[in-house]
Amino acid sequence: MVAPKKGKNASAPSRPGRSLALILIAIVALTGGMFASGHTTPRLGIDLAGGTSITLRAVPEAGQESAINKTNMDTAVDIMERRVNGLGVSEAEVQTQGDRNIIVNIPKGTNSEEARQQVGTTAKLYFRPVVATELSGANATGSPSPSATGNPSDKATDKATDKAADGQDKATDEGGASSTPSDSASASATGQGRAASDALKADPSPSAKPSDGASPSPSGSAAGDAKLQQQYAALDCTKAADRAKAGDGSKPGDSMVACGQNSQGQWQKYVLGPASVDGTDIDKSEAVLNTQTGAGWTVTMKFTDNGGKKFADITGKLAKNQSPQNQFAIVLDNEVVSDPYVSQALTGGSAEISGNFDQEEAQGLANMLSYGALPLTFKEDSVTTVTAALGGEQLKAGLIAGAIGLVLVVLYLLIYYRGLSFIAVTSLLVSAGLTYVIMSLLGPTIGFALNLPAVCGAIVAIGITADSFIVYFERVRDEIREGRTLRPAVERAWPRARRTILVSDFVSFLAAAVLFIVTVGKVQGFAFTLGLTTLLDVVVVFLFTKPLLTLMARRKFFASGHKWSGLDPKSLGAKPPLRRSRRTSRPAGPVDPKEA
Repeated sequence: MVAPKKGKNASAPSRPGRSLALILIAIVALTGGMFASGHTTPRLGIDLAGGTSITLRAVPEAGQESAINKTNMDTAVDIMERRVNGLGVSEAEVQTQGDRNIIVNIPKGTNSEEARQQVGTTAKLYFRPVVATELSGANATGSPSPSATGNPSDKATDKATDKAADGQDKATDEGGASSTPSDSASASATGQGRAASDALKADPSPSAKPSDGASPSPSGSAAGDAKLQQQYAALDCTKAADRAKAGDGSKPGDSMVACGQNSQGQWQKYVLGPASVDGTDIDKSEAVLNTQTGAGWTVTMKFTDNGGKKFADITGKLAKNQSPQNQFAIVLDNEVVSDPYVSQALTGGSAEISGNFDQEEAQGLANMLSYGALPLTFKEDSVTTVTAALGGEQLKAGLIAGAIGLVLVVLYLLIYYRGLSFIAVTSLLVSAGLTYVIMSLLGPTIGFALNLPAVCGAIVAIGITADSFIVYFERVRDEIREGRTLRPAVERAWPRARRTILVSDFVSFLAAAVLFIVTVGKVQGFAFTLGLTTLLDVVVVFLFTKPLLTLMARRKFFASGHKWSGLDPKSLGAKPPLRRSRRTSRPAGPVDPKEA
């Protein structure tokens, strides 16, 4: 007798142990990562954890009242949203209120304080030539300016790509090697074949250095401005009030006074010339960990074509001057964040700012520069702390509703599926555990914050997950009704159940994806959670539910069709066992019509 071939619906022998081992390893790895990261609970949104609510009021500059319009306000909202989300503060709400107010709600979190500092920052960036500089306040007495003594606070590195003649390199190295300080600002004009420490060098000329206790004074065109000289003399950058007023009302084409901190944390005051390059000339900015030169965290800037030309022009002119007038100041919102000095034109079209930044500071600066300047100036009207009392009550009510729904689902499974409910409930617990662990890891990873709509999405997912189990169980029961025993019924039911489950979950995931794309704010939390739990449903059904049912089918309790197993053939109305009919050989000859 020849064994019959397997039909197209027959499944290959399954190996449930491998699938269960795989999901067990994944659960252990994710749980270990959760505890190792120290984030053992999901981050909560502002409605659950509380946070900070900031009211910003748009303030027009002189003669620009018309600038406060809907277009500029909407642009400001968009930039603020990208800034706070770029810092990993998810679930932040930014919306307009009235004609000139913007409300920013920032949930409590690691970067919420920094986000508060950045949302209203206009991020107006200018490159200005330094006319004069010295230490400010009590430190100024008896201490020459760090810039004048060849110890600027920061460094800027130009990254051009061409190479110059070796003779020029050698001559420059010989002329300035002994005077380059260890903490000097540096700009690497690799287009001239120079190392980073050679491009920006200290000026060894004694005449460029003020004597101890002397105060450098404005010179050139700025020196003729008596008001500017008075502002410079009276400016004390160690006082917050003076720093806040420094540069107020100055235009890009005007000279100005400003403050900035050097690498030792000391305040310096500056007289700066008209802006030569502005922030709109920057095409891209990002924070980079520079391990090659040991500069630590730096901020790289790539200029536009026009900005690169202007940058090369100003550095070429400054290189001809003596210290400190061979320096340029990078001024962000009237504060000097870097003051490198140059020995040659920097023509690479890109630059790097460094100055003992930590990762958070570098990313914050790059974030503001990348997302551009706000079209309006904003003043902080009020800052209030949002409590989680109301959200906590709503969460409690939602969890109670979810618990009631879960209990009803479990009771239904127990009554209708009996022993099979063990597999369903265990699968639900595995799905819930994976959801919790992944949400905890997504908080520090992508800034995901769990809010009330997200909790609702997780509750809805209970029904989606239970539906997948029911589809599979009913397919198995249908096979038993056809007269098959449990083990082949489990394998034959799986291909058809698998298709139905995949189609159902695909529709749910597609709905969640569309909802996430077309909505904003908290509704995205609902869509994200729904999509995440739908994907986990597929993983759990394939790697846990099906393998577990395969193993249980080998147990006598289920295989024998015990009345409490949920697979009792009698209660399911099973037909007699299927038997394959045998063909009997007949002698050749005419067939009797009655037999046909």
